[in-house]
Amino acid sequence: MTSYTLADLGWSDHFADQIAADNTDIPARITDIHRARIIALGAGAEHLSLPLSGRTGLAIGDWILHDHDRITRSLDPTGVIQRAAPHTLLPQIIAANVDTLGIVTSCNADFNPARIERYLAMAMAAEALPLVILTKPDLADDPDSYRRQTEAISPLLVAITLNAKDPEDALRLAPWCGPGRTLALTGSSGVGKTTLRNALTGEADRTAGIREDDAKGRHTTTARALRPTITGGWLIDTPGMRELGMSGTSEGIDAVFSDIGDLLGTCRFSDCAHVSEPGCAILGAVAAGQIDPARLDRWRKLQAEEAHSQASTSAARDLAKKREKMYNSGRKRGRQKRGQSED
Repeated sequence: MTSYTLADLGWSDHFADQIAADNTDIPARITDIHRARIIALGAGAEHLSLPLSGRTGLAIGDWILHDHDRITRSLDPTGVIQRAAPHTLLPQIIAANVDTLGIVTSCNADFNPARIERYLAMAMAAEALPLVILTKPDLADDPDSYRRQTEAISPLLVAITLNAKDPEDALRLAPWCGPGRTLALTGSSGVGKTTLRNALTGEADRTAGIREDDAKGRHTTTARALRPTITGGWLIDTPGMRELGMSGTSEGIDAVFSDIGDLLGTCRFSDCAHVSEPGCAILGAVAAGQIDPARLDRWRKLQAEEAHSQASTSAARDLAKKREKMYNSGRKRGRQKRGQSED
C-alpha cells in the first residue's frame, strides 16, 4: 500500500496558513463523496470514512480537518470548478483544488469551440490551467486543424493532440499530473476521458462504445472521484455533462472575453446595452472587423446565464433565510406556549 505525505496529496501553504498553530485536528483530502459519508486520504496510507453529519458544499478534492471520528472543518480551496446545476441554475461544484482542467474533445463532430469557451471560463474562474486534449486524431483527415482552431479560440489555451488508446501517448499528460499536482478531466461522453483515466491511473475499467456517425457516447464514468496517477499526481474524472451553464464564473468570462471587456467603459453612453446604441464601442469594433459577431453573441449568452444564475442563487438564499426565520419564530412561540401552560 502506498504511503503519502501531505505534499504528495497536494498540500500547500494556502491550506497550512488557515490552521492555527495550536490546532490538533488532522488534514485529509476528499477522494469520494457518498450519500452520508466521505472517503478521505491523509498522510500515511489509510483511507478514512467520515460521516457528513449534514455538511453540504463539500467537493471531490477538498481539504478537511478531522479528529478521527468526524469532520471538524473544511479548508478554503484554491478554487472550484463549478457550473449551474440543470433546472435549478444553482451552483454545482464539480471539483476543488484543481491545478489543470483537462478539456477533452475529439477530432470529429464533438469539437465545439463555443463549448470550449465555456470550459475555459470555468477554468479561469477556478484559477486552473486550461488544457484542451484533442483525442481520436486518426478519425480526422487533418487533425492539426483542430489544434489550430483551438489555439485561435484564446491565447489562454494550451492544446495537445494524442491517441487516448495508446498508453504511452496518454502519458504525455504527465507534466500536468506529476507529484502533488491535480488534473481534472471533463468533456462530453465518448471522447476518451475514461480511457485516459485508465492509462494514467493504471486501472482497466471497461470503456463504452460510441456512435461514430454523430460522435455520441454512453456514460462510462458515473461519479466523480480523486485517484492517484502512475506519475505521482492526482486525477479527477468527471461524468460527461450535457448541460454546461455558467455559475460563479464572471471573472472567468471576463478573462476569456477580455477583448470585449476592455471596451465596456468606452461607449458614448454609460448605460449602453451594446445592442443598437449609437457610439457603442463594441458594435464599432464588430463593424471594423475586430470582433466576430458570433463571438459577441456568445459573450452575451454567457453573461445572461451568469446573471440568471446569480439571481437564482440570491433568491435561494433569501428563501432559506425566510424559512430559518419562520422556523426560529415557531420554536419561540412553542417555548412561550409551554411556559404559559406550566404557570
